[in-house]
Amino acid sequence: MPNIKSAKKRVLITKKKNARNRSDRSKMNNAIKAFNKAIDTANIEEAERLLPLTMSIIDKSVTAGIIHKNAAANKKSAISKRLSDIKSGKVTVVVKKDNKTIAAEKARAAKEAREAARAEFRAKQLEKEAEKAQTKKKKTEKVKETVEEKPKKEKAPRKTKKAEATEEPKTDAE
Repeated sequence: MPNIKSAKKRVLITKKKNARNRSDRSKMNNAIKAFNKAIDTANIEEAERLLPLTMSIIDKSVTAGIIHKNAAANKKSAISKRLSDIKSGKVTVVVKKDNKTIAAEKARAAKEAREAARAEFRAKQLEKEAEKAQTKKKKTEKVKETVEEKPKKEKAPRKTKKAEATEEPKTDAE
């Protein structure tokens, strides 16, 4: 930590400038990323719209002293070449998917497969239930037919224990 007043002031000023430079560098990098993302998603119209904006942000970072003018020229050249190569057909765009998107697609496919399996299982169950209902209906019809065909037998009255006791016992002599 500095002891002299001017040195203390320089530390504070350096912190402010460092924060401002970091912010401007972040803006420049974000603009370049947005441009590259537009190209990666095969959105050429969006990339054409972002090209002059990105170049202007790169030029502002040179004037602010954040990057060197040759580094800025290299960045501007790279992004404009990338766009012109895609427009001319030298390079084809392969849409890139990040791991999060791939995982989400896999999860969606697995969910659809589970739902299809459930639907198939439910359809089989309904089929079985309908088959059971038909067989049960046929059985009840057969039972009704057999009951109607057979003449009803009259049942003999049941003997109760009391009635059995009052009857005369049979003897061997009879």
